[in-house]
Amino acid sequence: MSSLTKKYIMGLTGLFLIIFLVVHAGVNALIYLNDGGETFLVAAHFMGSNILVRTLEIGLVAGFLIHIYDGLMLWYQNKQARPQDYAYSKASANSTWYSRSMGLLGTLLLFFLIIHTADFWIPNRTNQFVTGEELNLFVKMKAEFQETFVVIVYLLGCFSLFWHLLHGFKSAFQTLGINHKKYNGFIQSFGTAFSVIIPCLFASMPLSFYFGIIK
Repeated sequence: MSSLTKKYIMGLTGLFLIIFLVVHAGVNALIYLNDGGETFLVAAHFMGSNILVRTLEIGLVAGFLIHIYDGLMLWYQNKQARPQDYAYSKASANSTWYSRSMGLLGTLLLFFLIIHTADFWIPNRTNQFVTGEELNLFVKMKAEFQETFVVIVYLLGCFSLFWHLLHGFKSAFQTLGINHKKYNGFIQSFGTAFSVIIPCLFASMPLSFYFGIIK
Protein backbone atom coordinates (compact mmCIF):
# COMPACT_ATOMS: atom_id res chain seq x y z
CA MET A 1 0.00 0.00 0.00
CA SER A 2 1.41 3.39 -1.02
CA SER A 3 2.05 6.26 1.39
CA LEU A 4 -0.65 8.30 -0.38
CA THR A 5 -3.23 5.57 0.20
CA LYS A 6 -2.19 5.30 3.84
CA LYS A 7 -2.58 9.06 4.26
CA TYR A 8 -6.02 8.96 2.63
CA ILE A 9 -7.12 6.17 5.00
CA MET A 10 -5.65 8.14 7.90
CA GLY A 11 -7.75 11.14 6.88
CA LEU A 12 -10.99 9.16 6.59
CA THR A 13 -10.52 7.25 9.84
CA GLY A 14 -9.41 10.46 11.55
CA LEU A 15 -12.65 12.26 10.61
CA PHE A 16 -14.65 9.22 11.73
CA LEU A 17 -12.89 9.26 15.10
CA ILE A 18 -13.46 13.01 15.44
CA ILE A 19 -17.21 12.36 15.14
CA PHE A 20 -16.86 9.65 17.80
CA LEU A 21 -15.14 12.11 20.13
CA VAL A 22 -18.06 14.53 19.79
CA VAL A 23 -20.61 11.82 20.63
CA HIS A 24 -18.49 10.38 23.46
CA ALA A 25 -17.89 13.80 25.00
CA GLY A 26 -21.57 14.68 24.66
CA VAL A 27 -22.77 11.56 26.45
CA ASN A 28 -20.14 11.84 29.19
CA ALA A 29 -20.92 15.52 29.71
CA LEU A 30 -24.34 14.49 31.03
CA ILE A 31 -22.61 13.84 34.37
CA TYR A 32 -22.60 17.61 34.82
CA LEU A 33 -26.33 17.55 35.38
CA ASN A 34 -25.23 16.33 38.82
CA ASP A 35 -28.29 14.12 39.21
CA GLY A 36 -26.38 11.15 40.58
CA GLY A 37 -25.64 9.94 37.07
CA GLU A 38 -29.28 9.20 36.29
CA THR A 39 -29.41 10.92 32.88
CA PHE A 40 -25.91 9.78 32.00
CA LEU A 41 -26.82 6.14 32.72
CA VAL A 42 -29.91 6.37 30.50
CA ALA A 43 -27.76 7.64 27.62
CA ALA A 44 -25.02 5.08 28.34
CA HIS A 45 -27.61 2.29 28.35
CA PHE A 46 -28.95 3.44 24.99
CA MET A 47 -25.44 3.50 23.53
CA GLY A 48 -24.71 0.07 24.97
CA SER A 49 -27.95 -1.66 23.95
CA ASN A 50 -29.02 -0.09 20.66
CA ILE A 51 -28.31 -2.53 17.84
CA LEU A 52 -27.30 0.20 15.38
CA VAL A 53 -24.87 1.76 17.86
CA ARG A 54 -23.43 -1.65 18.74
CA THR A 55 -22.89 -2.35 15.03
CA LEU A 56 -21.16 1.01 14.56
CA GLU A 57 -19.04 0.13 17.59
CA ILE A 58 -17.42 -2.64 15.55
CA GLY A 59 -16.56 -0.08 12.88
CA LEU A 60 -15.23 2.22 15.58
CA VAL A 61 -12.83 -0.41 16.91
CA ALA A 62 -11.73 -1.17 13.35
CA GLY A 63 -11.29 2.55 12.70
CA PHE A 64 -9.10 2.94 15.76
CA LEU A 65 -6.92 -0.03 14.82
CA ILE A 66 -6.53 1.07 11.19
CA HIS A 67 -5.80 4.66 12.19
CA ILE A 68 -3.17 3.57 14.73
CA TYR A 69 -1.54 1.09 12.34
CA ASP A 70 -1.39 3.49 9.40
CA GLY A 71 -0.15 6.28 11.65
CA LEU A 72 2.72 4.18 12.95
CA MET A 73 3.60 2.95 9.45
CA LEU A 74 3.65 6.50 8.04
CA TRP A 75 5.76 7.71 10.92
CA TYR A 76 8.22 4.87 10.37
CA GLN A 77 8.36 5.43 6.61
CA ASN A 78 8.96 9.15 7.07
CA LYS A 79 11.69 8.43 9.61
CA GLN A 80 13.38 5.99 7.21
CA ALA A 81 13.15 8.37 4.27
CA ARG A 82 14.47 11.40 6.15
CA PRO A 83 18.21 12.09 5.82
CA GLN A 84 20.15 11.58 9.05
CA ASP A 85 21.17 15.19 9.34
CA TYR A 86 17.64 16.53 8.88
CA ALA A 87 16.94 16.26 12.58
CA TYR A 88 19.89 18.50 13.30
CA SER A 89 19.47 21.04 10.52
CA LYS A 90 16.53 23.41 10.59
CA ALA A 91 13.89 20.78 11.48
CA SER A 92 11.87 23.41 13.32
CA ALA A 93 11.92 25.64 10.25
CA ASN A 94 10.30 22.96 8.09
CA SER A 95 7.58 21.71 10.43
CA THR A 96 6.00 22.21 13.82
CA TRP A 97 7.09 20.20 16.84
CA TYR A 98 3.81 18.30 17.08
CA SER A 99 3.85 17.33 13.39
CA ARG A 100 7.39 15.94 13.83
CA SER A 101 6.33 14.09 16.98
CA MET A 102 3.07 12.49 15.81
CA GLY A 103 4.58 9.02 16.23
CA LEU A 104 5.42 9.69 19.88
CA LEU A 105 2.14 11.47 20.61
CA GLY A 106 0.16 8.75 18.85
CA THR A 107 1.94 6.06 20.87
CA LEU A 108 1.22 7.88 24.16
CA LEU A 109 -2.39 8.24 23.07
CA LEU A 110 -2.49 4.52 22.27
CA PHE A 111 -1.29 3.64 25.79
CA PHE A 112 -3.95 5.92 27.25
CA LEU A 113 -6.62 4.34 25.04
CA ILE A 114 -5.62 0.88 26.27
CA ILE A 115 -5.87 2.04 29.90
CA HIS A 116 -9.22 3.74 29.28
CA THR A 117 -10.82 0.73 27.57
CA ALA A 118 -9.43 -1.58 30.27
CA ASP A 119 -10.98 0.66 32.93
CA PHE A 120 -14.45 1.06 31.45
CA TRP A 121 -15.33 -0.39 28.04
CA ILE A 122 -13.94 -3.92 28.45
CA PRO A 123 -15.35 -4.53 31.98
CA ASN A 124 -18.74 -3.17 30.92
CA ARG A 125 -18.96 -5.26 27.76
CA THR A 126 -17.65 -8.35 29.59
CA ASN A 127 -20.24 -7.99 32.33
CA GLN A 128 -22.93 -7.39 29.71
CA PHE A 129 -21.91 -10.58 27.89
CA VAL A 130 -21.71 -12.72 31.04
CA THR A 131 -24.69 -11.45 33.04
CA GLY A 132 -26.75 -9.53 30.49
CA GLU A 133 -26.46 -6.44 32.70
CA GLU A 134 -24.40 -3.30 32.22
CA LEU A 135 -22.17 -1.94 34.94
CA ASN A 136 -23.09 1.27 36.70
CA LEU A 137 -20.52 3.36 34.85
CA PHE A 138 -21.26 6.45 36.91
CA VAL A 139 -20.37 4.66 40.14
CA LYS A 140 -17.29 3.19 38.46
CA MET A 141 -16.17 6.62 37.23
CA LYS A 142 -16.67 8.07 40.68
CA ALA A 143 -14.56 5.32 42.27
CA GLU A 144 -11.80 5.38 39.62
CA PHE A 145 -11.34 9.12 39.81
CA GLN A 146 -10.73 9.19 43.54
CA GLU A 147 -7.23 7.89 42.85
CA THR A 148 -4.63 10.61 42.27
CA PHE A 149 -2.51 8.44 39.97
CA VAL A 150 -5.49 7.58 37.77
CA VAL A 151 -6.47 11.25 37.45
CA ILE A 152 -2.90 12.18 36.46
CA VAL A 153 -2.83 9.44 33.81
CA TYR A 154 -6.11 10.72 32.35
CA LEU A 155 -4.87 14.31 32.33
CA LEU A 156 -1.74 13.23 30.45
CA GLY A 157 -3.94 11.30 28.01
CA CYS A 158 -6.07 14.39 27.40
CA PHE A 159 -2.93 16.46 26.85
CA SER A 160 -1.72 13.95 24.24
CA LEU A 161 -5.15 14.07 22.60
CA PHE A 162 -4.92 17.87 22.42
CA TRP A 163 -1.56 17.82 20.62
CA HIS A 164 -2.67 15.00 18.33
CA LEU A 165 -5.85 16.81 17.29
CA LEU A 166 -4.05 20.12 16.85
CA HIS A 167 -2.13 18.64 13.94
CA GLY A 168 -4.47 15.85 12.86
CA PHE A 169 -7.71 17.85 12.47
CA LYS A 170 -6.42 20.14 9.73
CA SER A 171 -4.31 17.39 8.16
CA ALA A 172 -7.36 15.13 7.75
CA PHE A 173 -9.12 17.76 5.62
CA GLN A 174 -6.00 18.52 3.59
CA THR A 175 -5.34 14.84 2.92
CA LEU A 176 -8.88 14.38 1.60
CA GLY A 177 -8.47 17.36 -0.73
CA ILE A 178 -10.66 19.74 1.29
CA ASN A 179 -8.15 22.53 0.95
CA HIS A 180 -9.03 25.97 -0.38
CA LYS A 181 -8.05 29.49 0.65
CA LYS A 182 -11.73 30.44 1.03
CA TYR A 183 -12.30 28.09 3.95
CA ASN A 184 -8.83 27.02 5.13
CA GLY A 185 -8.88 29.76 7.75
CA PHE A 186 -12.20 28.53 9.12
CA ILE A 187 -11.04 24.90 9.18
CA GLN A 188 -7.87 25.85 11.02
CA SER A 189 -9.71 28.05 13.55
CA PHE A 190 -12.43 25.47 14.12
CA GLY A 191 -9.83 22.70 14.39
CA THR A 192 -7.85 24.65 16.97
CA ALA A 193 -10.98 25.34 19.02
CA PHE A 194 -12.03 21.68 18.76
CA SER A 195 -8.53 20.55 19.79
CA VAL A 196 -8.78 22.64 22.94
CA ILE A 197 -12.44 22.22 23.91
CA ILE A 198 -12.80 18.43 23.57
CA PRO A 199 -9.66 17.44 25.54
CA CYS A 200 -10.44 20.09 28.20
CA LEU A 201 -13.97 18.70 28.52
CA PHE A 202 -12.62 15.18 28.95
CA ALA A 203 -9.96 16.37 31.41
CA SER A 204 -12.55 18.23 33.50
CA MET A 205 -14.45 15.01 34.22
CA PRO A 206 -11.87 13.18 36.38
CA LEU A 207 -11.02 16.50 38.05
CA SER A 208 -14.70 17.14 38.86
CA PHE A 209 -15.02 13.73 40.52
CA TYR A 210 -11.69 14.06 42.29
CA PHE A 211 -12.52 17.42 43.83
CA GLY A 212 -16.10 16.46 44.66
CA ILE A 213 -17.79 18.87 42.25
CA ILE A 214 -19.86 15.96 40.94
CA LYS A 215 -21.51 13.98 43.70
